Amino acid sequence: MQNFSGITLEKNASVNTEKNTSNIVYDTKNLNLWYGEDQALYEINFPIYENEVTAMIGPSGCGKSTLIKTFNRMVELIPTVKTSGEVLYRGKNIFDLRVEELRTRVGMVFQKPNPFPKSIYDNITYGPKIHGIRDKKILDEIVENSLRGAAIWDEVKDRLHENAYGLSGGQQQRICIARCLAIEPDVILMDEPTSALDPISTLKVEELVQELKKNFSIVIVTHNMQQAARISDKTAFMLNGELVEFTETDTLFSNPRDKRTEDYITGRFG
Repeated sequence: MQNFSGITLEKNASVNTEKNTSNIVYDTKNLNLWYGEDQALYEINFPIYENEVTAMIGPSGCGKSTLIKTFNRMVELIPTVKTSGEVLYRGKNIFDLRVEELRTRVGMVFQKPNPFPKSIYDNITYGPKIHGIRDKKILDEIVENSLRGAAIWDEVKDRLHENAYGLSGGQQQRICIARCLAIEPDVILMDEPTSALDPISTLKVEELVQELKKNFSIVIVTHNMQQAARISDKTAFMLNGELVEFTETDTLFSNPRDKRTEDYITGRFG
């Protein structure tokens, strides 16, 4: 899918990456992306670290959802997409990996809960079965461990064979997170996972994200700056396809280096 066009754009993103490079899970290097002739991402450079929550913020159309969908190559579902540059996962260019291999290691949770029209049990075992696991005892353990990991086991343990559509929106989203956990990913990508949820369900998902980062690296796209401030370790601010600033979340919100970042977080635009 890559098209190395030779285009080089000078961008001046402020990126603070003072940390041991051995802890880097993703490293984006000079990434450009086009939808046909329209460029959506410009010279993106920033790392994502182990066992941290990295938030991406910015106004609608700034490129953050495009970027997160590039991390597991879902963006390639659009036939006109072209890229140049590299996205390294554990030191390997993701464009050189088999898509199936990448998505086994990198799970995705979407904006709207999207459980399969199946039982809760079948939702969670879908991925493991694709990978050849058929032993019911093992599948039962995966279901319980995944639902516990998504902090919803106690709510659904007596309803495992009921259709997941019978759950509330917040419960459905946690089922989707549990389904993601069932394949034992290394990274979890979340594209506005609480935008369709009520405040109580949002809080539960945020608490879950904080718990999950003990074992996973998490990237979350959010329109909610307060949410980014609450749950992320580092934050990237994007604007018009450019990475404007990336640093520790506390620093970005209290002492941004770029005036565009300051204008956005203080509500002057966006």
